[in-house]
Amino acid sequence: MAEAPTAIRVAAPAKLNLHLHVVGRRADGYHLLDTLFAFAECGDTLEARAADTLSLAVAGPFAAALGDAPDNLVLRAARALDAGHGRGARLTLTKNLPLASGIGGGSADAAATLLALTRLWGMPQDAAALQAIAAALGADVPACLRARPCFGGGTGTELVEAPPLPAAGVVLVNPGIALSTPAVFGRRRGAFSQCARFLDTPEDVRALAAVLRARRNDLTSGAIELAPAIAETSAVSAKPAGRRHARRRPPGSGSTRSVRSPSTVCGQLHPHQTRPKRTVTSRKRAVRRSVAASTTKASSTA
Repeated sequence: MAEAPTAIRVAAPAKLNLHLHVVGRRADGYHLLDTLFAFAECGDTLEARAADTLSLAVAGPFAAALGDAPDNLVLRAARALDAGHGRGARLTLTKNLPLASGIGGGSADAAATLLALTRLWGMPQDAAALQAIAAALGADVPACLRARPCFGGGTGTELVEAPPLPAAGVVLVNPGIALSTPAVFGRRRGAFSQCARFLDTPEDVRALAAVLRARRNDLTSGAIELAPAIAETSAVSAKPAGRRHARRRPPGSGSTRSVRSPSTVCGQLHPHQTRPKRTVTSRKRAVRRSVAASTTKASSTA
């Protein structure tokens, strides 16, 4: 019988909502969505090593902001997967993504934990069981567990494969302001939107931009109301894109803003790379009020 691996390292890529339509609301107050998930090459990383007890250490530029809360999504995911069996693991999370920024950092970390510990503990590869655990942890966790383009319905947990998408450069700009997802949803006003899924594969990034131009993020105005600095990032994010087909919008419910462009400023993207070849983590000189701009590469290919 093969020995269990002593260490597993899994990428936790940033999540992007290429469009996000609020299409209804349930009786319990939860909103119903129609969204297109895609994932960037940049993100956090989760390492799991064999140990007798369960522990978590956090490193990286946003480690201090995360702290050592016992209800961290990584530990919650580990305990949910263990289901009371008392298995141990020494977990190390490298936190490269800002907290509460709308790009699924915590959800991606939880998904990476499920994948890493399934392998470390030699558990069966039961996709349906993992999806059920993921859905109980949070609405974005099932999509992050897939980490490939898919449409999300319901509260975001009802996933359907999306058509293959072309590689696209992405600039992610975050003003360093954490936003509460319930607070952003609470600011949404007006009529509900319609579902806007598409079946055809966009030929290239320009075709993808044309498709997305007819769609939107319904949470944009609410996020800007709570954090006006988000609007200030538009002028900054437009400069590196430098193309009329670039599209600026929040990639989720948080304060991050994204721009997609085929410009070589962002670089060519590859579907299975988990680490960017070059990343600019801070461009404070270019942004008023110390808005941090991160230039990275994202993959939206299946």
